[in-house]
Amino acid sequence: MKNRMRFGVLAALVVSCSAAWAEVDLPSVFGDNMVLQRDMPAPVWGWAEPGEEVTVTFAEQTKSTTAGADGRWRVALDALEASAQGRELVVQGANRIVFNNVLVGEVWVCSGQSNMEWSVRGVMDSGREIAEADFPLIRHIKVAKRPADGPQTDFEGSWAVCSPQTVSGFTAVGYFFGREIHQKLGVPVGLVNSSWGGTRIEPWTPLVGFKAVPEGGFQEIINRIEQADPGSEAGRARYLEALAQYRKWIELAEGAVARGEHPAPPPQMPSLGRSNRDPTRLYRGMIAPLVGFAIRGAIWYQGESNGAEGKSYYHKKHALVKGWREAWGQGDFPFYWVQLANFRADNKRPEGGDGYAGVRDAERKALDLPNTGMAVIIDIGETRNIHPKNKQDVGKRLAQWAFAGPYGLDVVPSGPLYRRHAVEGGSVRVWFDHVGSGLMVGEKKGLEPTREAPGAKLERFAVAGADRKWVWAEARIDGDTVVVSSPEVGEPVAVRYAYSGNPLGANLYNREGLPASPFRTDDW
Repeated sequence: MKNRMRFGVLAALVVSCSAAWAEVDLPSVFGDNMVLQRDMPAPVWGWAEPGEEVTVTFAEQTKSTTAGADGRWRVALDALEASAQGRELVVQGANRIVFNNVLVGEVWVCSGQSNMEWSVRGVMDSGREIAEADFPLIRHIKVAKRPADGPQTDFEGSWAVCSPQTVSGFTAVGYFFGREIHQKLGVPVGLVNSSWGGTRIEPWTPLVGFKAVPEGGFQEIINRIEQADPGSEAGRARYLEALAQYRKWIELAEGAVARGEHPAPPPQMPSLGRSNRDPTRLYRGMIAPLVGFAIRGAIWYQGESNGAEGKSYYHKKHALVKGWREAWGQGDFPFYWVQLANFRADNKRPEGGDGYAGVRDAERKALDLPNTGMAVIIDIGETRNIHPKNKQDVGKRLAQWAFAGPYGLDVVPSGPLYRRHAVEGGSVRVWFDHVGSGLMVGEKKGLEPTREAPGAKLERFAVAGADRKWVWAEARIDGDTVVVSSPEVGEPVAVRYAYSGNPLGANLYNREGLPASPFRTDDW
């Protein structure tokens, strides 16, 4: 009886009306081969007959509770130590459920659009990667694609043990991220893959997130969501009106059928939409069933479908992160994202601003959210391919943030990130965070490590004066800063770096081999 699909209001009705649902059951995020998060309480929950006593036993702990009037129950295991030993987790009620080969380690949610969904079978050097993927302590579960108007409680999916036979279908970015963590820390890793190609950020964002960013201008979205929610005053009114119309339709339909005529189509119930692009529908169908499962954090690779945006995406990123954190109730858990890769034709104009330039700038500025990080990948994209095949470096660069963050290792998390600038006569000096052991002109080819390019000049810097006319600039490394100038601009006021859709030639790195993020000092 394990993992029957239980969705929304219908589930509650079935629980109260069907004796077949009296057996203890749990959502699919619990299963054989799963990984539980270490070092924090680990909730376990499910359904049973109202009033039924349920006991959960794992790792010499036993927790008991009683199912509520709605049939729901929940316990929380005390913080667990990491363990590579596959053990049984037993749930006992009127029936007994045993989950086998359960590990304890690090659990990360992997979400976004196609570049997160992109599987290991499609990466650079995939044959070797698949053949060498003998990591039984890495586990992966894929959440089935399901948009929904109401918050769902379960999904279709099961945990898989990483091996050459299974890894080809894993999220590639998630796998390479998880592999770095597993190899560096020596602990099991669980990857929860909830991603869908071609999706915007709005469907992944909960209502509470939109409400948390009043400056984002989301009132229209909020109204739309609430008008399709029977739990809100506006939504309840719409549903009652629709039900009245439906009752009238039944009357008319019965008359039509009695006359041997086809009835008119029935009226539609209020809805957020019918696609995977409507606001909050993917959160409700693909993230809500996970909420409560203990995690270390989330990694995110999305933005192409919002690629023409700028400041609006900054607000949407705030809504996404704040919304997930509010829903999970784990505080400001780590949330790391991938800045969009270089893509499409190179824009030779010094002002740039084309393609993904604006959304990349928004992604960079959203780092003002606490406990966040961003993997910069403008050096490993492909001009003619929106799905660059080097996912190995993407995973590694995300992992650097995790190592420097919750795992407390002494590493540089990122390439240089713009901090501030100052005009010094006819030049502009730029300071950076995450300089590491120093700045360098670098060169990156394929999967090879970044190399210093002795004698090469910094490229893709532009400068402008008060007239806002941009020209290509000369840039040189001076200690931990970059000095930018042009003989064409006697009194510079602003600098841009790699601020275009495909900034080919951008070559500022730190000596750890991590690229500098595109930036602009102006807001024109």
